[in-house]
Amino acid sequence: MIDFELRPEIKTSETQRMVYEAARDFATQFIKPNIMEWDEAQYFPSEIFQQAGALGFMGMLIPESYGGSGMGYHEYVTLIETISIVDPSIGLSIAAHNSLCVNHIYKFGTEDQRLKWLPKLCQGSAIGAWGLTEHNTGSDAKDMSTTARKEGDQWVLNGTKNFITHGISGDIAVVIARNGEKGNNRGMTAFVVERGTPGFYAGKKENKLGMRASETAEMVFEECVISDQNRLGPVGDGFIQSMKILDGGRISIAALSLGIAKGAYNASLKYSQERKQFGKSISNFQGISFKLADMVTEIEAASLLTQKASEMKNQNLNVTQAGAMAKLFASETCVKVANEAVQIHGGYGFTKDFPVEKFLRDSKLCTIGEGTSEIQKVVIARKILND
Repeated sequence: MIDFELRPEIKTSETQRMVYEAARDFATQFIKPNIMEWDEAQYFPSEIFQQAGALGFMGMLIPESYGGSGMGYHEYVTLIETISIVDPSIGLSIAAHNSLCVNHIYKFGTEDQRLKWLPKLCQGSAIGAWGLTEHNTGSDAKDMSTTARKEGDQWVLNGTKNFITHGISGDIAVVIARNGEKGNNRGMTAFVVERGTPGFYAGKKENKLGMRASETAEMVFEECVISDQNRLGPVGDGFIQSMKILDGGRISIAALSLGIAKGAYNASLKYSQERKQFGKSISNFQGISFKLADMVTEIEAASLLTQKASEMKNQNLNVTQAGAMAKLFASETCVKVANEAVQIHGGYGFTKDFPVEKFLRDSKLCTIGEGTSEIQKVVIARKILND
């Protein structure tokens, strides 16, 4: 099995080991018994995020002075991987909260804004959401329709964001809205909008193929008035900020993908050693053993790409290319590994009695969220052609 404690060749810190053990125990106690119940009901277990906050999982990258854990990307990746080996839905929610909403406020907020919103987000007493995507502007965010109109010391937001993680349950949302012309990357601004603000409400909840315990829904704004004090950074910087946030967010998806791939591989290894056909374990057949060999090799490659991107992020280096590479390879790998896991399980892999069915459904989101695989290739190609 692929397990944190069985990787002595990879240099890991004592802090990483502590994060792994805490995340493993948390997932085993609070998540594992409920996986299929939450999945079947498409239930978002918001109550467990305060428990996650108490363990420091909801503000991993935020300094202790704002209530966070003050850790780096290696520890953060360890957390998301470990949770996702058990249930990728919860891994996704913790990742979106940390890397998108919380990190955006930390990176671009003022000191007053950080002190106002970060402590409760890090504690898990407030859940974060992040709104960039719209119905007609998936990959083409610069064409967004949600507008921000300045009126004195206030802004009025109008529009709808969709495919938003925690679009219903999120207490604090970072929202990107257009204050200039469509297509102008300097014509968008970022704002923080708190749940309960008049004119801000939840729209349609999506009925999804996978990641069903991670809530995905619309956020709707109708003449929603907020103070200029809720603006993050300079007017017109919203799109630029978002691209920087997505650079780090793609490392989150790479970590999520690794967790899925490892979970599917572990289940396949166990099953193939236990399942007997023609008088021996099916793992002894070349057709199965070669699948396992391909799985573990690609997981290792994805892990190394993710570690590289994490180390660059820790050193405050530009991770646009490294993050895109890690996200692209890891997400495509997790889909392939999960698909092969179902094949190894045969008919049982097509049932909900074994975990690989859910890993396959959950895996596909990783090639779509925070930039499709095709967009990652665009990002990588631009970097290599322009450098």
